[in-house]
Amino acid sequence: MSRPTKHAPERGDARTRLLEAARDTIRAKGFASASIDDLCRAAEVTKGAFFHNFGSKEALGVAAAEFWARTTSDFFAAAPYHHPPDALERVLAYVAFRKAIITEDLAESSCLVGTMAQEAYMTFPSIRDACGASMFDHASTLEADIELARRERGVTDDWTAESLARYTQTAIQGGFVLAKAGNDAELARESLAHLERYIRLLFRVADDETGARSIRTQSSACSAQTPSV
Repeated sequence: MSRPTKHAPERGDARTRLLEAARDTIRAKGFASASIDDLCRAAEVTKGAFFHNFGSKEALGVAAAEFWARTTSDFFAAAPYHHPPDALERVLAYVAFRKAIITEDLAESSCLVGTMAQEAYMTFPSIRDACGASMFDHASTLEADIELARRERGVTDDWTAESLARYTQTAIQGGFVLAKAGNDAELARESLAHLERYIRLLFRVADDETGARSIRTQSSACSAQTPSV
């Protein structure tokens, strides 16, 4: 096996660089507008390296969605919203955390799989399915805390933990779309603020209950974290 060089990196290195380039370029330009040339330039690899690793732009889209799912899962698993002792506090802390990591750079703050799903759901079903798996899997991580909060607070209304977990993603993704349309990150934060109010209404919780002060403190503490997720 030949030794990798700067101009001919080993396959794994080129693949990772292309996935990172796809993550950043597609969030900034969209899937259709992010050409293979753009991706190769951003990753500093040749077209030969691109096709050696992925074969097609569609294959890269699927791999990018899977890469996003893996890396963001690790990031959210380590996030501070898991720390509160009360289940509903953890759900509200999740919303506060999502709000806190929104930056003024809309491309950096927005969701790769949400961006690709809107473009690819008809033209590239394989990309749509990979994006859907990422979003639904992430939503499912909230279900246990929502269900526990329902039991602890005696909520018997006709909605499920699964449906509310999915709705959190509806509010988040919709907030990103509005923020892009208005070129204003505050629109995404506004959406998250309304989501918090809605969850409080579902659980019949006033603003001064469930450790709201500690949740706001968490939000401030993590506002400096601006990862590429």
